[in-house]
This record gives sequence, C-alpha cells and structure tokens, in this order.
Amino acid sequence: QAQLTESGGGLVQAGGSLKLSCTVSGWMLDTVGMAWFRQPPGKEREFAAGIRWKSGETYYADSVKGRFTISRDNAKKEMFLQMNNLKPDDTATYYCAANPRGYVISGDYVYNSWGQGTQVTVSS
Repeated sequence: QAQLTESGGGLVQAGGSLKLSCTVSGWMLDTVGMAWFRQPPGKEREFAAGIRWKSGETYYADSVKGRFTISRDNAKKEMFLQMNNLKPDDTATYYCAANPRGYVISGDYVYNSWGQGTQVTVSS
C-alpha cells in the first residue's frame, strides 16, 4: 500500500477557495488511479474527483464540476484539489485515495490506500 498524507483543509466562507494537497510515498505512480473522496457530517463517503496519474485524465462528480480542479505533480508525487466557489454543502472531511490498478471510478472499494483526511468547513 501507498502512504498518503493530505493537507490544506480549513475554515472558509462561502464563495471562497481552498487547495488540498496529497503527498504519496511508497509507490511508483505511473499505473495508479488517484481520487479525492469526501464525507460530510452524518453522511456516507462520496467521490469528488479523480485522476489517472499517467495520462492526467480527470473525472468529477456532478456536484463539484466546474468548481473543483484535480491535478498532480509527478516530480513531487503530489496530487491537488483546487476548490473554488465553495458552498456550505462542501463541508466534509476530504480523503485522498489510490487504486493500484490505475483506473478511476466513484466506488471507494477499489482504492486500497487512504490518507487520514483533512477537514474542510465552509461557513455561510
């Protein structure tokens, strides 16, 4: 399994922006599919965005499309989630996850490595 470490969460007002980072260690990343999931208070974990590391192909949940941008820095082994125009409904613990088989889907069962999570709180 890879070791994943998120950072960048915090408290922001509605309409504001945050950028989350996920540092990856312990894996060669060329064949990995990576994703950001989030778990709002009292709700199930849900897919937010994903990226195929080698190709850079990206995927987004409808709820974040047009506001969030996922990217990666291959040299630094970091993945990012730029979140703009944040809404109170975006309040959640955000997790990065890795799938060694390389593909990206919204189901969390294919991801076998997870970070500890970072809290994002959006006030109205």
